[in-house]
Amino acid sequence: MREMYLWRYYVDCGRAGNIESVFVATKQEIKNAIGKDIYFGDILGKYSDVSVKLLSSEFEKLDVDSETVIKLSQILGNTWSGYNPLEYIV
Repeated sequence: MREMYLWRYYVDCGRAGNIESVFVATKQEIKNAIGKDIYFGDILGKYSDVSVKLLSSEFEKLDVDSETVIKLSQILGNTWSGYNPLEYIV
């Protein structure tokens, strides 16, 4: 069984605002995403055109055991709040 974890993602986009999310992923999925470009489009308002490179400092593994995360993911899906950055990799 894959070890699934709950992650918090946060990136400051300056005056436009910030992007925050809580989602489920494996450690390997996060490791593979680091350094990749992502494009969120206009999620912070018209013409915001948000594009960033994923940094390890933007991810925080939350202290929830893997079994609980897997059980809740069956009900809530893999994105629990906000935008899952792994779904926006270019």
